[in-house]
Amino acid sequence: MNITAPALTPTTRALAWCLHLLVVALLALAAGRAVADHHPHAETVVAAAAVCVLLYAAGPTLPRVRRSRRAAALWLTAVGAAWLVLLALSADGVWVAFPLYFLQLHLLPRRSGLVAVTITAAAAVAGFAAHQGSFSLAMAIGPVLGAAVAVAVVWGYQALYRESEHRRRLIEELTTTRTDLAAAQHTAGVLAERERLAREIHDTLAQGLSSIQLLLRAVERALPNTPQNAARYVEQARQAAVDNLAEARRFVAALTPPALEGTTLAAALERLCATTSTRHRITVRFHHTGDPVPLSTAHEVALLRIAQSALANTVRHAHAATAEVTLSYLGDQVAVDVLDDGRGFDPDHLPVPDPEVGGFGLAAMRARVRALGGTLTVESAPGQGTALAAQLPIDPAAAPTPDEARP
Repeated sequence: MNITAPALTPTTRALAWCLHLLVVALLALAAGRAVADHHPHAETVVAAAAVCVLLYAAGPTLPRVRRSRRAAALWLTAVGAAWLVLLALSADGVWVAFPLYFLQLHLLPRRSGLVAVTITAAAAVAGFAAHQGSFSLAMAIGPVLGAAVAVAVVWGYQALYRESEHRRRLIEELTTTRTDLAAAQHTAGVLAERERLAREIHDTLAQGLSSIQLLLRAVERALPNTPQNAARYVEQARQAAVDNLAEARRFVAALTPPALEGTTLAAALERLCATTSTRHRITVRFHHTGDPVPLSTAHEVALLRIAQSALANTVRHAHAATAEVTLSYLGDQVAVDVLDDGRGFDPDHLPVPDPEVGGFGLAAMRARVRALGGTLTVESAPGQGTALAAQLPIDPAAAPTPDEARP
């Protein structure tokens, strides 16, 4: 019957049934007492009580009463009119005023409900006094007190209901916010992992395939005049393929790069320089300065990948004759510097990265050092070579842990 609440809960449904039973019981009591006491208008009292029961029972079954506040008000007026007839016939009808209070407060707006309760209480007091033939203050206590209890109960319930609805909406908003936050975190995690995969692929597999491509071009130039040189290039290309296959397997298994397994960062960089010098027409020398300190795996991987990417760019684009790779321990920082004597470029006018021709190297390097709180500096000019310096903090208070450093 509640046309203002969105839905009846099991508790409110049970309360509604209790109210229905109370109305029927009180009407049956009025009719029964009229018959038992041999009321002079017993048949009329019974008929009036029956009409009240029928009118009351019609309300929950009529769809318009359930959907329309206006229809509910009309139905309540009809029930009230039948009750007034019963009250005029029997003093026992005064007890039906109590459930009517709840119906009026429940179905009508706050002000209208309060007015209806006041009128009903006044009618109950007047009707009972008329049957008694006199009026006393004690006669008004019951109906007025019942009206006050009904107002307090219904308005208190409505206040609790509004607070409950407010909390429910807050919980729904919180749940929605948490869902949106989880989705945003998931999206951010997917993008971060995609960026990490792109960097790893660029610095390992892409650079290795580029090296193999350069070696195979050297084989084309060497054949058929110098087959011995071609065989050497083929062997180097095969070894590059083996190395990249190992990188790919380690990459899939999320293990330490093979170049760092069982060795130090300095040894891995020195071997990188030697391998690059062997496979390509460039002399790469390695230098080591400062007192070595233990580094996290994230720091070692980042510096090795930056050196690999920088040397790959030197081989592919710089046409340099020599390059210098320097690993420096500078107190609270560790740095890798890569210098070459190639043709250089303008750092302010870099080509737009393209899947066909590349151009992602510097962006990947910057992302690596930024994830570890470091800096990347590139100095170059056309015809003057290139100097690249990557510095990372090694102070435990300044540098993130390996798990935090992983994008």
